[in-house]
Amino acid sequence: MTAVKPVLCEISSEPLSVEAHQAAVAGAESGAVVVFSGVVRDHDHGRSVVALEYVGHPTAADVIRACREEILADPLVHAVAVSHRVGDLRVGDSALVAVVAAAHRAEAFAACERLVDLVKQRLPIWKRQVFPDGTDEWVNCP
Repeated sequence: MTAVKPVLCEISSEPLSVEAHQAAVAGAESGAVVVFSGVVRDHDHGRSVVALEYVGHPTAADVIRACREEILADPLVHAVAVSHRVGDLRVGDSALVAVVAAAHRAEAFAACERLVDLVKQRLPIWKRQVFPDGTDEWVNCP
């Protein structure tokens, strides 16, 4: 009997593990595993950034699961793992991890790009950037 792998698709206040996401999609049928890690960078639009805070709407977990399911509906995609972090993050932390497995690289790359685009378009999570002087700004908020 083959063990069923847990689905890794969540909104988390804990650090995200790229390795755990890769392990969640691993399978003998997949010749390509594409990993995207959206990492907190130290600048935005010419300003230094020292930290970010992400705040999620209560529906965020449902939305990220729907994004995952939409990509999984593609018959060329074997497995998908995707998570977004909320709370306080520092430069270098992963805010979004998306991993897609498929038989071939072209399908895996295309599906991973679609997944990241869907999450960025639909996920109700808002970002507050903190600058070295202690000021901040909210970005991508409705």
